[in-house]
Amino acid sequence: MREAAGLRQETEGQVSHITLDRPEALNALTPQLRDHLIGLLSDASADPDVRAVVITGTGRGFCAGADLRNASPAGEPVAGDVARTIRLGAQRLIAAVLDCEKPVIAAVNGTAAGLGAHLAFACDLVLAAESARFIEVFVRRGLVPDGGGAYLLPRILGPHRAKELMFFGDALPAPDAERLGLVNRVVPDAELDKTARVWAARLATGPTRALALTKQLVNASLDTDRTAAFAAEAAAQEINMTTADAREGVRSFVERRSPEYGGR
Repeated sequence: MREAAGLRQETEGQVSHITLDRPEALNALTPQLRDHLIGLLSDASADPDVRAVVITGTGRGFCAGADLRNASPAGEPVAGDVARTIRLGAQRLIAAVLDCEKPVIAAVNGTAAGLGAHLAFACDLVLAAESARFIEVFVRRGLVPDGGGAYLLPRILGPHRAKELMFFGDALPAPDAERLGLVNRVVPDAELDKTARVWAARLATGPTRALALTKQLVNASLDTDRTAAFAAEAAAQEINMTTADAREGVRSFVERRSPEYGGR
């Protein structure tokens, strides 16, 4: 197990379990915690012994967003500082999730607000406890959504629903989030960890490189035209057919047995 202030990580059964651990602050992200989380996602991408990632939190909150208590610098703001901070901070975190080469599951155990909500929405699969809720909290603070929110939400919900959440900042209960398609599944609070582990274990025994290429294709498809998407699909299949797992998949079909994927 690896621990740092406000964060725990352990690898079990080829799954990297990352737990935000600042329950007294609803797991709000300090710059140091955010950078550590980015590093763990990068490590998971590069480690062949990690084949899936789960992100969750302790206590009543999944993540309350960025910790703003020390966010206001002394003196007059300098032009460009805010944009640079967001680009190198919140946006870099969301990009790390989207670009992770392993499937990432969010197990949302409580409040996910602001950047914390966007952290969950950027994950490939989202499980939510019945008590979880999602809040586009920025408007309550007189702020513009950041951390990729205006990119992620319209692609999941469409522009009108995204604007409703962002304009009003109302808390969205987990069942409503599931109905809108923000959440894959809502489970009883006591079953969240178990369900996340079952899903992650299934992913960790899958064809890891094929899953990575599938993730890239789906994420890129929303920003490209059909011709480019079809070309990317063909190229991905070409690359994937060089992997041992693809050969195993075809061989197991011919031999009428279950495949045994090694992640390579």
